[in-house]
Amino acid sequence: MDPAPNSFGLMRTSHGFTLIELLIVIVIIGILAMIAVPQYSKTKERAYVSAMKTDLRNLASAQEAYFVDYYTYTSSVGSLEFNTSKDVTISLPVGTIASWRATASHIGAIGVVCELYYGNTTGTTATQEGLVTCS
Repeated sequence: MDPAPNSFGLMRTSHGFTLIELLIVIVIIGILAMIAVPQYSKTKERAYVSAMKTDLRNLASAQEAYFVDYYTYTSSVGSLEFNTSKDVTISLPVGTIASWRATASHIGAIGVVCELYYGNTTGTTATQEGLVTCS
């Protein structure tokens, strides 16, 4: 197969890409990356918040099991048979005979805190008893 002449009347014998073709491909890859990276970050944050919510719901079950055994709620996560997800921190600032309140945070979800409470407790931003609220 004979090579066809280019616009300058010269014969092109190489079979590589031109500089313009390579630049166009790089620009397209850059545009796709600009779209994908923020979406990936949002997806990761939703996963972190989901892990915090799940841990708080599991903590609620553990608190109820503790209450059945001791007729009171605890303010110590260590006294519950409960394991948190990776990088999730749970705190139980309130645990009395009639109420408890817990908060969860994640290293990857900066500024997001989830809360859950049961009974009459103060100092919470959660709006409904038994419902996990994140802010």
